[in-house]
Amino acid sequence: MDVKKIYMDAEALLEGHFKLSSGNHSQYYLQSAKVLENPKTAKLLAEALAVQIKKSGLEIDTVCAPALGGLIAGFALAQALDVRFIFAERVDGIMNIRRGFEVKKDEKVLICEDIITTGGSCMEAAAVVKNFGGKIVGAAALANRGFCKRENSDITTKDNCKLPKNIPFFALADFTFEMYAAETCPLCKNGSQAIKPGSRGN
Repeated sequence: MDVKKIYMDAEALLEGHFKLSSGNHSQYYLQSAKVLENPKTAKLLAEALAVQIKKSGLEIDTVCAPALGGLIAGFALAQALDVRFIFAERVDGIMNIRRGFEVKKDEKVLICEDIITTGGSCMEAAAVVKNFGGKIVGAAALANRGFCKRENSDITTKDNCKLPKNIPFFALADFTFEMYAAETCPLCKNGSQAIKPGSRGN
């Protein structure tokens, strides 16, 4: 499966000058919502990801996704794995699980995002699941930004990866784009202004 081509065909691999949620800047941005707006594509990607996970033999009771970005990917993956789906969301800036969702003691939970960069949001959701008594058995994403090593990839884990090394991380492809701190961004030095994804029609 050529995941990069799928993103390009959906006009979801954007080029410009973007301010990422981490505060860093990049010339490229993956807009997974544009890919996942097509239910058939979402199903195709989730089923391919589910094949990887099933081959690993990992036991999963539930998929949990951090809102908002992980919702569609997480639901589609849960459907492909035939397990329960829940989501975590920020309330006053703090990740929480509510809306009547419950996590049983030692329930085996896979955290799913659309894209994982350093895994920060993933681990915020994981912390909430663990507070409920659940057990985090793995992480998954459609796309990996290359800071964390996924299963079946030669990429080495970077220092800023927040995913624990004792759980497997599954993704369909690596997208390794340069990122810059705002104060050293060459795009800024050339006079370009960073756009925060989600604004100005992006």
